[in-house]
Amino acid sequence: MLFTAVLIPAEEGGFVALNPETGSTTQGESVPEAIANLREATELYLEEFPIQSAGQPLVTTFEVATAHA
Repeated sequence: MLFTAVLIPAEEGGFVALNPETGSTTQGESVPEAIANLREATELYLEEFPIQSAGQPLVTTFEVATAHA
């Protein structure tokens, strides 16, 4: 099954990794480590809560205007 990985730089270094399809979240010191940890967390989740594939995800970005001080 194909899943989505969202990686966000962590304030303390490394990356937080999130899988939006399952809600699995983990971290790693590097992108490959974060993805490997996310793969493991997602596999463990799916052992307990199997899901059917909902198709190919669409991932995009958007911008939000912020007020400047």
